[in-house]
Order: sequence, then structure tokens, then C-alpha cells
Amino acid sequence: MAHALETIAECGILRAHPLLTFRAGNYSYRIERKGDESLYTVSIGSESLSFPLQYAFGLGFAGQTYVFEHDGKLYESLVSFYKEINGLDITLGDGNVRPANLLEAAGRELSAPEATLCFSCHSTNALSPTKSLNLTAATPGVQCERCHGETGHHLEGLAKGDASLFAMKSIKGMSAEETAHFCGQCHRTWEQIASNGPRGTANVRFQPYRLTNSRCYDPDDKRIACVACHDPHQEIDRLPQHYDGKCQACHDGGKPAAKPCPVSSSNCSSCHMPKIELQGGHHKFSDHDIRIVRTNSPYPG
Repeated sequence: MAHALETIAECGILRAHPLLTFRAGNYSYRIERKGDESLYTVSIGSESLSFPLQYAFGLGFAGQTYVFEHDGKLYESLVSFYKEINGLDITLGDGNVRPANLLEAAGRELSAPEATLCFSCHSTNALSPTKSLNLTAATPGVQCERCHGETGHHLEGLAKGDASLFAMKSIKGMSAEETAHFCGQCHRTWEQIASNGPRGTANVRFQPYRLTNSRCYDPDDKRIACVACHDPHQEIDRLPQHYDGKCQACHDGGKPAAKPCPVSSSNCSSCHMPKIELQGGHHKFSDHDIRIVRTNSPYPG
């Protein structure tokens, strides 16, 4: 999460790909690296617009989207990088955009609420005391303070030799429901998706919502909480077999115990948390709606 947002100067993907090109309809796209900058150019015929990119959103395991500024306004690039294809394609959610001019082809203007939400989840200290966007104070990525609160007093305690005097906020004692709401600030809560969507497979990447839909979800049981399987301080573990012990904590003698699986006690998530292709996303996400998946059964949206 520390790399959920990067400055363009620090962006590993753009450093590793000094020239990216793409064509959509009559428009041509080009992202070219020049020193510590990446220049984003959109062309149609002999006309073109160019902007220096400012921010890269996303670690890049699935994809990465870029933000540039024009006339004091922030824009989301109409094209994004996708790891699966090792190149550019239309940004997720913008597949139906039919640009009428070069600026619209370059990107979509972010409203103030959208920009605030994006930066508050992908960076630290991006909001002023009045909750307005303050990028000059923002630190790219999710740092300690984003989850555990302001660090000044904690550092003061360390300097005095007793950090416990100014302990950071702990989230260890939260129930599954409290954790889902905490993580859902950025990963979306059940209430947000249930009320506003998206529907169908478009919501597979909103894990707290999907997890809450699981039959085995218990709002009071920490064994089904987000942090029971994922350590937010570590890179995500992508080997399915490494999660078997988490499943067996309930399904193999846990208290209260859940019914054991009659098929296997290994690679649980491969069967019960199927990977779902997100249309236009060039990536399969593990569905956190834990369930018995039957052949040709519809996606439980």
C-alpha cells in the first residue's frame, strides 16, 4: 500500500517503459520518458495535446492510471497501463467514452469530491483540517499515519525513551465488522456497494463488500476479518495454499467449529474464492464472496 500512489519521477513502471503507445479510434496516445518526467501526448491527424504526467495511481500489479493537470484542474488519463498486456489500454470504466475533442480524448476531469476521494485513499495527509484537498502536504502512498493517526506525539515518546506514553492507534481489537468498515473506507463497504453499485462482476474488486456477502461471514468473529488473512504491512501473498491455515482455523476444529470441506483441505481459496475476470481490467480478481461454486453458476452480484 505504500506504493498505492507514486510521483512520476519515482514511477517504476514508467521508468521501465520509456515509450508506451496506443491507438483508440482516430486518436493516438504516447507516453514518453524524459529524465524524471513522462510526457503524455494525444494526437489526431496533425493536431496534438501534450501534458506532463504528475501522479501514478496503483501499484501496477493489475494496472496503473495517471493524473495530469490542465488549467488548474486535475484529469484522469483516458488510457492506463495494464501488466497483463504490458502496455496501454482504455482506463477501466471509460470504455464507453466517445471524445469530441483532444482534451476529452486525453482524459476525464476529476470533480473535487472525486479527486479528494482518490488522493485520500492513495496517499497520506492529502486532506486539510477542513477536509479539502491539499496536495502540497500529501505523502504518496498509504503510510503509517493513514491508518494509525498522527505520528508527532509518537516520535516524541520515542525521543523520551517511552513510546507507550504516546502509543499509535491500534486496530488489532476490532471485530470483523469494524475491520470491514475501517478497510472499506478505501476498499468500499457493503453499504456503499449495496446502495450505489456497481452491479455484477464490476464489484469483484471491492473485497469488504464481497466478504460480507459470504455465508460464513460473522461480524463478531475476528477469524473472518480482513486482517486475519492479509497483513497490511506486507506485500500481499499471492500463493493460494498459504491461506489454507486461515480457512482451517474455522473448518478444522476451530471454536466454534465449521463443517469441514468433504473434498480437500488444501488450496481452499482456489475453489471457494474463484478468480473473476474484470471486464476491461485485464486482470482476474479473487472473489471474496466465499462460497461453494458450482459449474455454470451465475456470479452472485
